[in-house]
Amino acid sequence: MLRQLRTELRDDLHAALENDPAARNAWDVALTYPGVHAIWGHRVANVLWHHGHRMSARLLSSLVRMATAVDIHPAATIGHRLFIDHALGVVIGETAEIGDDVVMFHGVTLGGVSMSRGKRHPTIGDRVMLGAGCVVLGPVTIGDDCAIGAQSVVTKDVPAGSVVVGVPGQIVGPNRRRIVPAPPRRVRGGPSSSHVA
Repeated sequence: MLRQLRTELRDDLHAALENDPAARNAWDVALTYPGVHAIWGHRVANVLWHHGHRMSARLLSSLVRMATAVDIHPAATIGHRLFIDHALGVVIGETAEIGDDVVMFHGVTLGGVSMSRGKRHPTIGDRVMLGAGCVVLGPVTIGDDCAIGAQSVVTKDVPAGSVVVGVPGQIVGPNRRRIVPAPPRRVRGGPSSSHVA
């Protein structure tokens, strides 16, 4: 479990390095990127949540929210290598599920439209880009390789490979610019001596 968590934390660091051209080095990202801090905090809180330490998980989640202005419920499922750029104002609900290699910008909300128990938050596929301020509501599915435009509001399923813009969100065409995870690069000056997976 600890080895898997360590791998996930390292992969989150590398996702920021690969996706943000402003990233200088691994120390820069590890010490100053609130999106990375929020994801790291969530990963620890999620482990606590699934091991029955739910009050501890909620307390850690609250501390991370106060420190980063990112609100991720400890039960939310987050895949590998999520990158949240700038991070401010991101909200990810309890039953949200996020795939691998997702890029998310500030102000994104993955919220619910129902107060009943059960699945009530979105499922985001792999390699999805969620633009600044977009809102995805309800138990909808955003397919792999989609791009959701800034400030869009999505309340319906979106098929894989689509671009969505507007309020309400409308599919305007195929996503020709796919997020392809780059191979890990060797990073100098990082917080770990094993800089690549």
